[in-house]
Amino acid sequence: MRIGKSRARLVGAVVVALAVAGCGNRQSVERGTVNYENYTAQQIFERAEYDLARRNPKLAAQSFAEVERLYPYSELAKRAVIMQAFAHHQDKSYEESRAAAQRFIDFYPADEDAAYAQYLLALSYYDQIDEVGRDQGLTFQALQALREVIERYPDSEYANPAILKFDLAFDHLASKEMEIGRYYLRRDHFPAAINRFRVVVEDFQTTTHTAEALHRLVEAYLSLGLTDEARTAGAILGHNFRGTDWYEDSYKLLTGRGLTLEAAGDNWLRQVYRQTVQGRWL
Repeated sequence: MRIGKSRARLVGAVVVALAVAGCGNRQSVERGTVNYENYTAQQIFERAEYDLARRNPKLAAQSFAEVERLYPYSELAKRAVIMQAFAHHQDKSYEESRAAAQRFIDFYPADEDAAYAQYLLALSYYDQIDEVGRDQGLTFQALQALREVIERYPDSEYANPAILKFDLAFDHLASKEMEIGRYYLRRDHFPAAINRFRVVVEDFQTTTHTAEALHRLVEAYLSLGLTDEARTAGAILGHNFRGTDWYEDSYKLLTGRGLTLEAAGDNWLRQVYRQTVQGRWL
């Protein structure tokens, strides 16, 4: 059975007969009281599937680990490794999930489920990405792991979900830069704010935050009296995001001071204008 395409069936399958009969007590079996050495790999594996079906991934992970420990050279041992990664992830035990997924990749790099293991590894980072205010180290790690899925397994069923999550994680990083930039802008720390908005415009220009970043640059540069930079940011905004409220706000700010929205001066925004508007990269 292929775990990657049929993991939902594995999780939902309730193959109770052998597992429960082998465990003796049908009503309550604590893992600490079970002598796994008395059971076959198939019985232990099915008991783990049963625990997953009963939404007890912690116990399931323990049973899958026993399959790997007691029957290390069996075909079920290989399946048990990746199912440990899945069960730990269901239990939100992300470090354990990551360790099991990495072990599968290390031991079985050519296996057809290596793509799924890499995807689970990426999810172990991605699903820990918290609100914008937290440290973004996990976001960078999620991006790196998701890129591995996309580049190493482009034809797998996990490539498209990985691309979607990569874009969302990328947007998350841009959101962090915007949050810090707004913080500095509210406190009139204009150079520091500009540095953050510049990162969004240059490094995260495909995200949903670029239009606001350009508008905030208009605000910050006008506050510093740097009208060439403000006009150029407004010109880029008008060319790429004319239908947005950010453009309308920048238009009012600039024209209210008698300024036009066009590229002016020789600055980093002029280079962005040449690239994004004029299509000139040199």
